[in-house]
Amino acid sequence: MSDTIQWGILGLGHIAASFARDLALVPEANLKAVASRSSQKAQAFAAEWEADNFYASYQELLADPEVDVIYIATPHTLHCEQTIMALEAGKHVLCEKPLGIDNQEIDRMLNAAEKSGVFLMEALWSRFNPALRAAVEKVHSGELGALKYLKADFAFPALDRNPEGRLLNPALAGGSLLDIGIYPVFLAYWLLGTPERFEAIAHFHETGIEKQIGMVFSYPDAIAMLYSGLSSKSEMKVEISCESGNIYIHPRWHETDGFEVDLEGEGEVIEIPTQGKGYTYEIREVHRCLKAGLRQSPDWSWSDSKALHGLLQAIRERCGITFD
Repeated sequence: MSDTIQWGILGLGHIAASFARDLALVPEANLKAVASRSSQKAQAFAAEWEADNFYASYQELLADPEVDVIYIATPHTLHCEQTIMALEAGKHVLCEKPLGIDNQEIDRMLNAAEKSGVFLMEALWSRFNPALRAAVEKVHSGELGALKYLKADFAFPALDRNPEGRLLNPALAGGSLLDIGIYPVFLAYWLLGTPERFEAIAHFHETGIEKQIGMVFSYPDAIAMLYSGLSSKSEMKVEISCESGNIYIHPRWHETDGFEVDLEGEGEVIEIPTQGKGYTYEIREVHRCLKAGLRQSPDWSWSDSKALHGLLQAIRERCGITFD
């Protein structure tokens, strides 16, 4: 693979724009092409973010021989089919979270990746945030003693939005859990693994989507209390309580640039500013893996995505969360 990696973006909404902005900050990346179902939108996006080419169909993007890797930034319900299309076209894929909406989709996507011989990673960008990584490494090092309690939340008011839009529409796999609840669940999994058991309570909106959910994960010697919601704004600050000290991750914790360590009464603030929005780090991870000839990231592997989404589906089933 050449020193410059050629990217294509499939789906040109708000997240795609943030991604394109950060892609420009990575010297060895080039935005080769973008695609939308609207030629006008594709052309405007390409002009704004200086893409070399634009297409009015996703198939044209996947057929471009100069594109190395595709970033998929469409709504949740399209991820599975579009990822498989890209893999079968021989393209490496970074697919926006959630990778799929249920275990069946995840299995189909991972089977396609296995057969294709190319790279696939779920774009769970918080896994590569440098401040979050430093905080988790400090916990896993044992210097604060064993982790006993985790509190993580993510909520913002959104019930006044278009009921046909992605967040409030069950036909688009709407609700807080897959959109933002995935972050607290992911953090618990990163720090503690899969829980032995869990409890979950969900409240529902008039459109049928889950509008808020509280979860308690039980581990052999630790408890995690997690929350996500679209009804109100939460603090979005993480508390990690260990035997000898605590870590408090600054809001908004999933894209944080620092944290506080309280070790036996002695406080320390650690600041690690992010570059751009923070997508740069997952982009660099994709580049690292491609240049090393890896088909999956050792830091967020296919088995990690499978375990996370197995847990998310179990939570949905416990609470009766269904999609049209």
